[in-house]
Amino acid sequence: MAKKIPMRMCVSCRERFAKKELIRVVATPDGQTVIDPTGRLPGRGAYVCHDPECMKKALDRQQFDKGLKKSVDAESIRPELLKLQEEPEKRGSGPDGADAGKPKKAEEGK
Repeated sequence: MAKKIPMRMCVSCRERFAKKELIRVVATPDGQTVIDPTGRLPGRGAYVCHDPECMKKALDRQQFDKGLKKSVDAESIRPELLKLQEEPEKRGSGPDGADAGKPKKAEEGK
């Protein structure tokens, strides 16, 4: 039997991706909002895909506020998201990583 892959939805484009392909933003129990690269920090999480447009829309439209159910200071997480956006992705599926940086969208109907 195949192992089940956890899926999450991007707060901006509302498309489903595998959890490990998204960036998790966490509202920690002590009231901070941080980027969670491990995906395991305690607290409520919201996810955004690696698309620069999605990141920009999520911040500008305050979509993290809705996903985290609290007010988020977008300026506190914007620099970290921009840094993640600029880093070259190492998730390419081909031998040369030709499609690196583009997360694989979940197949509909499975």
